[in-house]
Amino acid sequence: MLRFVRKYPFSLVCIALIWILSLTPFFPETPFDEVQFIDKWTHLVMYGGTCSVIWLEYLRSHRACNALKLFTWAWLAPILMSGLLELLQEYATTTRNGDWMDLVANTAGVTLAVLVGIAMRASGVRTAKNN
Repeated sequence: MLRFVRKYPFSLVCIALIWILSLTPFFPETPFDEVQFIDKWTHLVMYGGTCSVIWLEYLRSHRACNALKLFTWAWLAPILMSGLLELLQEYATTTRNGDWMDLVANTAGVTLAVLVGIAMRASGVRTAKNN
């Protein structure tokens, strides 16, 4: 377990932040509230950013890519987590509402992160450890 934390520290922080932000009952108003679909853009960026970090940390930590692991942990698991959070918002909180369009935005962000990850892999993103 500790090895996993050492390999993916930023990914775990991003995932924890998503859980906290998704279940927090209060959000202050901002000037961006007037932007159409700002909440959907926020979801796309949160999940896309988190999954891009997962890809980066995976590529940094592994010499060879395991497509099944990447599919599972950098695409499928975040989408399933997103669906679970939407259900929790709807049925386990009194201050939040689940929204299936949020799940769509999250899925779009995760899918875009796959494209970013593939581009990182193709460009040879590595650390000195892997060279």
